[in-house]
Amino acid sequence: MSKHDHIDADDQPLESGPQETLTTNQGCPVRHNQDQLTAGLRGGTLMEDFIFREKMTHFDHERIPERVVHARGSAAHGIFSVYDDSMKEFTMARFLTDPSLETETFTRFSTVVGSRGSADTVRDARGFATKFYTVEGNYDLVGNNIPVFFIQDGMKFPDLVHAIKPEPHNEVPQASAAHDTFWDFISLMPESMHMIMWVLSDRALPRSYALMEGFGVHTFRLVNEAGKSTMCKIHWKPVAGLASLVWDETQKIAGKDPDFNRKDLWERIETGLFPEFELGFQLFTEEEANKFDFDVLDPTKLVPEELIPVRKVGKMTLKRNPSNFFAETEQVAFHPGHIVPGIDFTNDPLLQARLFSYLDTQLNRFSTPNFVEVPINRPRCPVFNGLRDGFMRQTINKGRVSYEPNSLEDGKPREDMERGFTSFAEPQNGVKLRARPDSFSDHFSQATLFWNSQTDAEKEHIVEAIKFELGKVEAMHIRERMMNLFLHVSPEIPKRVAEHIGVKDYSDDLSYLDESSAPKPTVKDGDVGKSAALSQENSPGSPRGRKVAILVANGVNGAEVDAMKKALKGVDATVKVVSKMSGEVTTTDGVSVVADESFKTAASVVFDAVYVPGGADSVNALSKSGDAIHWLNETYKHCKPICATGDGMEILKATAISGIEIAGEDDDDTVSDHGVVTLRNGTDAGSAFIEALSQHRFWDRPNRDAVPA
Repeated sequence: MSKHDHIDADDQPLESGPQETLTTNQGCPVRHNQDQLTAGLRGGTLMEDFIFREKMTHFDHERIPERVVHARGSAAHGIFSVYDDSMKEFTMARFLTDPSLETETFTRFSTVVGSRGSADTVRDARGFATKFYTVEGNYDLVGNNIPVFFIQDGMKFPDLVHAIKPEPHNEVPQASAAHDTFWDFISLMPESMHMIMWVLSDRALPRSYALMEGFGVHTFRLVNEAGKSTMCKIHWKPVAGLASLVWDETQKIAGKDPDFNRKDLWERIETGLFPEFELGFQLFTEEEANKFDFDVLDPTKLVPEELIPVRKVGKMTLKRNPSNFFAETEQVAFHPGHIVPGIDFTNDPLLQARLFSYLDTQLNRFSTPNFVEVPINRPRCPVFNGLRDGFMRQTINKGRVSYEPNSLEDGKPREDMERGFTSFAEPQNGVKLRARPDSFSDHFSQATLFWNSQTDAEKEHIVEAIKFELGKVEAMHIRERMMNLFLHVSPEIPKRVAEHIGVKDYSDDLSYLDESSAPKPTVKDGDVGKSAALSQENSPGSPRGRKVAILVANGVNGAEVDAMKKALKGVDATVKVVSKMSGEVTTTDGVSVVADESFKTAASVVFDAVYVPGGADSVNALSKSGDAIHWLNETYKHCKPICATGDGMEILKATAISGIEIAGEDDDDTVSDHGVVTLRNGTDAGSAFIEALSQHRFWDRPNRDAVPA
């Protein structure tokens, strides 16, 4: 080293910019930054991987005090019960095999990217984490509402989050992926394409936490009392079905009601409309997994339900809201390493990374390993061990023994040789290396499967999402690279998008991918096919919990209002009366109806449907109200059910709604056309409106693109 190469410690520059060589914090050059160190290509992660541990530890400690990801959350207490004892064949976990047990749960839903103060309705994956307080200890099922993830190896998690978070030079944008750094990263990481398709779909815009699926993401193991292992994927299926918002709604709701999903969860529970989810497992042997044309250890892959059906084993009902948001929702500490006998891990490299990262994150958030003593985190079963003291210790441990084995306390506590946790005896034998197996190299087949499985309306939403997201990207070469990647998912995508984002030329040339920084993608031959479970349109609909607005003014037909309220409440729908001003509204028979909200405080985007009852004076006033007309236009444009009865049908003439059949003067039967329900006899329209409400959206409405809303 020459004197010119030497840098004294006092002269070390405080500013750090891009350098030629990637190093650790200690200055050690890094040769491979894509994968953890494993024992063989599909082996377990090695604790000696100092590069990964330093990278993940630094990442976990970057934010104080809120979570680095999943900062904005909402939660509820619940009860889980298994249906029968049939799962004994696969697991020794008592909460999954003993139908006499009721297991308390605490479930936290969250957005991933935004800070605690961001809006609920941003385009993002949603966290779905459940803590089971079982008789054998706490079990944390820490998943998402999307069954796959962006990356295959946890080594890339800090890079992913750094890319999607607000850009560091100006802290913009908040809670959004629509910016250069994120799409730059994705365009160089083709393994992300399956997850990207989900994030660009309606799945990333849930209408309600009660109306979205949950997934464990990884492949786990179940182990029975005989020590036999069965591999599994874990699902939460909402009993009420699936529903999403549309992009225009999400942006407006973010301004009008940024706590939309949080309030919806709270109000459902307060009014007794308890969200229900069935717990399901896809069960398969290792021999079966080896025959799949994908690797079950790859977290960017799902197991199609047509290949392995979901076996529903029990139900969770969320029945109680937290008493204190900070003490419970904010202080709950999840960790995928909190498991019970009968559940075990696989060598999924992302799961293996999470087993380190989550504990490290909780140590950063709480500054102590005693976070387990916070009430929301305490097991409901007895705890005995020699762990002692530490910052914020709550338990007063009695006696002189804090070690094992001992003879001073009659050898207690002792190991439990029958029910104690035993790791599955999976053989581990391989060369120590940083690499991925060839079975991880197909990045497009399942992305194509997802695209092929969507309805025309769902595909259109994905296309519009790409136009928005990439339209926000300033660097043209990033847009071009993404068109090349989408070309490998389906040629239809860049054909429908490229011109709209200014990309005039794209090809299937992926030579820009540096093999040292990203795996070379491959495309499998043959027809990828479809999976019905991947389209939300195949989910059963229900009016339960749907939110309906009734628009009224003085002179409204009170009998029609009462009849519709009764019909909707009979199917557990929520009803709000909306008028120009909150307060009493006079009906045609002189009886008052209370308007719950005004046009200034409410908006069509926070409701699932709208009803306009009859009453000539009421309809005349609403027809002259720009707010009411906008409300109906917007509801129509967003493809949500509309009902008008008696004189109420006249207001439709003042809107931009066209091409819809409306009941005539002599019609005695209800007319329902593309979700617009009309009837001259206003007290009998409830059943037809409820049927439309159960369907939720009518994507094929005529002329909706021409509606000014």
